[in-house]
Amino acid sequence: MSGPGRLALCAFAATLMAAGSLVPLVDTGDWLVRAAFMLAVLGAVGALARRVPLARPLTVALQAMTVLLMLTMVFARDEALLGFLPSPGAFQELGELLTAGGQDVGRYAIPAPATDGIELMLIGGVLVIGLAVDALAVTFRSAAPAGLPLLALYSVASGLSGGAGGRLWFLLAAGGYLLLLLAEGRDRLSQWGRVFGAPAREPGRFAVFAGSPQRAPVRTGRRIGVVALGVALAVPAALPSLDGGLLANAGRSAGSGLGGGGTISAVNPLVSLQNNLNQPENREALTYRTNARDTQNLYLRIMALDKFDGTSWRFSQRKVEDVPDQLPGASGLGPGVGTEEISTSISAAGWYRQNYLPMPYPATRVRIDGRWRFEPEGRTLVGDRGQSTQGAAYKVDSLLVNPTSEQLASAPPPPADLLEEYTRVPAGLPDVVRSTAQDVTEGAANNYERAVRLQDWFALDGGFTYDTEVDSGTGITAITRFLERKEGFCVHFSFTMAAMARTLGIPARVAVGFTPGTPKPDGSMSVGLRDAHAWPELYFEGVGWTRFEPTPSRGSAPDYTRPETPTDTPSAESSADTDPAETPSAEPSASPSCPADSGRPEACGSAAPGAAPPPSDPGFPFGTVLLSVLGALVVITLPLLPLLWRTRARARRLGSGGRTSAATADTAARTLAAWQEITDTAWDHGIPPDDALTPRKAADRLIRLGRLEGDAAQAVHRVAGSVEQVLYAPEPRPAPGLADDARRVREAMASSVPRRTRLRALFLPRSAVRVIWSASERWQALTARLRDVRLSLPRRLPGAR
Repeated sequence: MSGPGRLALCAFAATLMAAGSLVPLVDTGDWLVRAAFMLAVLGAVGALARRVPLARPLTVALQAMTVLLMLTMVFARDEALLGFLPSPGAFQELGELLTAGGQDVGRYAIPAPATDGIELMLIGGVLVIGLAVDALAVTFRSAAPAGLPLLALYSVASGLSGGAGGRLWFLLAAGGYLLLLLAEGRDRLSQWGRVFGAPAREPGRFAVFAGSPQRAPVRTGRRIGVVALGVALAVPAALPSLDGGLLANAGRSAGSGLGGGGTISAVNPLVSLQNNLNQPENREALTYRTNARDTQNLYLRIMALDKFDGTSWRFSQRKVEDVPDQLPGASGLGPGVGTEEISTSISAAGWYRQNYLPMPYPATRVRIDGRWRFEPEGRTLVGDRGQSTQGAAYKVDSLLVNPTSEQLASAPPPPADLLEEYTRVPAGLPDVVRSTAQDVTEGAANNYERAVRLQDWFALDGGFTYDTEVDSGTGITAITRFLERKEGFCVHFSFTMAAMARTLGIPARVAVGFTPGTPKPDGSMSVGLRDAHAWPELYFEGVGWTRFEPTPSRGSAPDYTRPETPTDTPSAESSADTDPAETPSAEPSASPSCPADSGRPEACGSAAPGAAPPPSDPGFPFGTVLLSVLGALVVITLPLLPLLWRTRARARRLGSGGRTSAATADTAARTLAAWQEITDTAWDHGIPPDDALTPRKAADRLIRLGRLEGDAAQAVHRVAGSVEQVLYAPEPRPAPGLADDARRVREAMASSVPRRTRLRALFLPRSAVRVIWSASERWQALTARLRDVRLSLPRRLPGAR
């Protein structure tokens, strides 16, 4: 195979191997088959364009046009001209599919269903990466930079999948890149001309009678690649102080190592929260038992988002430290506020993987095994070096804080530094946010009254509806849209109330976690994915960070936000007098049903029955099963291919049943096939062929190195003599029994070598490299014929001017 053809094939293989890292993102692998076919078409178009030849930019442009045509034909055929030519309607259809795909990515948890939008994003992304790799490695003949798009593809897939199967996909992607580098190195080396080597030290390709060109040696390149890959895998494991590089768990958030220092940063978890709320099944993520007399205020808090930059609410970069035996006191909590000490034992499901530890707020002591770090400002525990909640069992001591409305109303101003940090809003915040907050709280005497009015406006008086299908954006545009349309879910209610509170000078942040969950018959509580929730926390000096509940039909409004309810007693004592509208439902939090005695009729009407789509049975997944079976067959058969080829080649060379008849028409071919079988058998057992020797000298060498004696040695001499006879005699005479001689030599060689060499000769025969040589020769012959045909075509059609 020519250099460009070999590079193009390796570029295709490298892209496909790196694209495998996207497989865990969706629940079916059918899209990868279509992507592979389109990649093959893309590579073929590039090969033809380079064969013409076209200028390099024109080749890349032609391939880009091919990508557009294929995507149009597959995803926008009804709107395209002739079914594949892009039209304005086709571009609009592709744009809508991309938008829908982005929404689906935010809506579904991994593995997501393979919707049309998600498939367009996956296949289109793979084709774009394939185009970049082919252009860099083949068209512009620079394979090294082609690793950048491959790395980007792997990194995005690994980040989205949370590192699922990370080592396997990393090895595949790295193997594809190394294959590309080796192909380029071999191509560059072959441009220096024929490579000569001493046959006794470096075995070359064997031909029975005529010398053949040596292949460019790639053993050194293979060794360098293997060593480099081994170093990349071994060094992070051997040096725990390093952060693991590409093989580290995606989504890890802790700083470096255990003990002392380190920082923590996290991505916005609000998209995953919407995924949880829209799951068709309310999978149980946590169970807990508590000695609290009432669980309506026992929210399990994961983290607090305290930075609003105009595009989203984020978790600030904070210092982390070892988890102390006794956690420091809650920020701002004074001695005069009523508290109740409770203890909660929590167990996480084996499938629930979260880097932050869900626990009641404020926790005073946490007992858990594993590598966990403590972030004091947000009072959160975060896993270090891949530590997660998966299957964790832990116990948390915490406080139920029960301030009175008078204590909140008379709270003194907060510290200046805290006020400055937690009331900061972006400069581009629309005026409607500030003006709406002022209108809603007009006439309020203090920050507590302002906060309660904001909560009641969202939950009761403002005409808002609860809908989990709304776009979960958290930036300025999303706030404006939410205030205009008045529909959204807990994310919109919490971050909008927090932003409005900040414009009023009230320190605010957004907490993310779970509502208390559903009681079970055994007395424990069950927390499912649809109990995921977000709520605002507002700061009051002397009380600290205080929960509010602006989301209708979710959770429960705190006692201290209802002035008519006594708040100077524990929550359990006041629960008997609580309005039924404020008690948590026994159903999952995101259930579409609403209690008949709810005091919020408008909230009942807002909980759309279609918020969580019912599960549908798509029928038996024939395609998935077929692909799985084919994949398993490929995995099983691939290592056996050399053995199967060698067995078939032996049977073909030695004739039907292994017998050679004297009446065989093609005497020379039969004789030479038997000799080739003997030399390949010796090669498989570690004796490389030597093209420079005559058949008689080659036989002597084979007998000496193979330590053959008796009948086996005589069989080698007989076959070598037959070879000389058919080569040099005026009229070749058939020699009977050559197949039996070849079989006798094979048995003798197998008995004279160690077991490891026998197994290597059986499953990984060295002579199987002839398959690659044969394919290369056929490809060169085909390209030569195509070149001759092209040269023989007339330069100008008859009659053309």
